[in-house]
Amino acid sequence: MSTTLDRVEWNNSTLLRGDVAGQVAELKRQPGNELQVHGSAALIRTLMKHGLVDEYRLLIHPVVLGDGKRLFEHGTTPAALKLTGTKTTSRGVVAHIYQPSGQPEYGSAVAEQDGGIGKDSVSRQADT
Repeated sequence: MSTTLDRVEWNNSTLLRGDVAGQVAELKRQPGNELQVHGSAALIRTLMKHGLVDEYRLLIHPVVLGDGKRLFEHGTTPAALKLTGTKTTSRGVVAHIYQPSGQPEYGSAVAEQDGGIGKDSVSRQADT
């Protein structure tokens, strides 16, 4: 997706314009490899809104910059995610791999320290 490019020259790349969700849905129906999005939070939010994201790979780098853009900003379609994998690189970057798992359940979460082991507990509130 681009608002400035007229063409792309990268191997296996497709320039999306107009009905981006419709074009991505069509690409997903075609045989071949996975579709990936790198660095476009706006595109991710559009794909989430239309149920077109099959997997999230969120990378957490061990550095605090104190500035930046939110990936899931206000107005993002709510979604529950199921952790399906975690990988850590030799430099401490942690990749969390999630799959959508329906509508979120709202409640509260508390992280507790028990003998040096972190554990979390979640209390759920029934919908009223």
